[in-house]
Amino acid sequence: MDLDITKEVAYSFAEAVEKAKEALKSVGFGILVEIDMKDTIKKKIGKDMMNYVILGACNPTYAYEVLNINPEIGLLLPCNVIVYEKSDGGVVVSSIDPLKALPSNDEKLSKIASEVADKLKKAVDML
Repeated sequence: MDLDITKEVAYSFAEAVEKAKEALKSVGFGILVEIDMKDTIKKKIGKDMMNYVILGACNPTYAYEVLNINPEIGLLLPCNVIVYEKSDGGVVVSSIDPLKALPSNDEKLSKIASEVADKLKKAVDML
């Protein structure tokens, strides 16, 4: 899809989830929601799948700014960060890249998207 900032990490799945939360917090993002897709899929349709968590990360200051520029940006909020375990046991952490997901001719919006992308990249790089 090429909308992501991704890194394979040398942690167990559970460690990667916790480390991702810590890294996001260190760059100013809180976690609004955590969705355990493996558990949800098992409960809803009885199917097994890999370990997969979606973290809904939000920086309230940036959210406030972009929503006041264009309320439709809410379709992209919160910023999703995923952590999943590959079939070979490797663990991947991936964040949406706002610069790629939100192409814009609006200078203010582009500036904020760039700042958010930098922070998300920094968080992923910390892992």
